[in-house]
Amino acid sequence: MYKHILIPTDGSDLSKKAIQHGVALAKALKARVTGLTITPPYHVLAVEPTMVTDTPEEYKRHMAELAARYLDQVQTAALAEGESCDCNVLHVEHDHPYLAIIDTANAEHCDLIVMASHGRRGISAIVLGSETVKVLTHSTIPVLVYR
Repeated sequence: MYKHILIPTDGSDLSKKAIQHGVALAKALKARVTGLTITPPYHVLAVEPTMVTDTPEEYKRHMAELAARYLDQVQTAALAEGESCDCNVLHVEHDHPYLAIIDTANAEHCDLIVMASHGRRGISAIVLGSETVKVLTHSTIPVLVYR
């Protein structure tokens, strides 16, 4: 069935539950897991408060720390399932998380994406739609949405 599962995370509580589900599924299928988190690149003109107050170096360091914390959740879940769950993690900088998810799934040869039904994308999620909906719309790889 599935041999390699991509699990994107944004650190939200629902995302944590999707991680647990995705890792348990991977264990049951003896599949590999790739955890992914995406952070926006630094922009001089931005709505994100940390981009306005941080220098580019501070912002990059802050995002790397945040990404490490999110990806640690995937690694911890995989370790809890035992040695039978092969797991690696990736941090990608991209303006469009849904594209980063799809691109990573293709580049890593994943055959399933397991993700939460929604994350933290603020007003843009209401106006433009959630990242999950965008992945569902544009991905040619099957997507399992955890609600």
